Amino acid sequence: MPPTSPSAVRGYQIGEAAKRSGVSAANIRFYEKEKLLSPQGRGDNSYRLYSDGDLHQLRFIRLCRAMDMSLDEVRTLLGLDLNNRADCAAAREALDAHLGHVRARLVELKALEKDLQALRTRCDGSDTHCHIIEALHQLADQQGAAKAVSAPGKRHV
Repeated sequence: MPPTSPSAVRGYQIGEAAKRSGVSAANIRFYEKEKLLSPQGRGDNSYRLYSDGDLHQLRFIRLCRAMDMSLDEVRTLLGLDLNNRADCAAAREALDAHLGHVRARLVELKALEKDLQALRTRCDGSDTHCHIIEALHQLADQQGAAKAVSAPGKRHV
């Protein structure tokens, strides 16, 4: 039996792969650029073809991203073998690190919620001008030029 040529490999063009995986064509291209996905097949027309394995990998990436994992975290998990005990430990470590990021973000979000609630209590809509907008302008001025020059906080994702 002769070897199967790449053009004879069954696969899906990017539009169909996007539909079947739930990942947009733009994100599929982005994941390829980021080396999270490497489709092997090409059709007779030289278009990339995505296998069922590629579709599974896209769904895996989509799931991880929905869990707010960074591209590096996804890359780490994709590189692990589910049948290797050492890789299981690496997966636990990666997940523990991600949990730490999520917990830190929750603290930030709780503080943000408190600030927004305090801001909301400034205005009930009965005055001649909006105290919320007024307070936002005051807060912007209070931050001053020093904070505007410093780098913003870096999120993990």
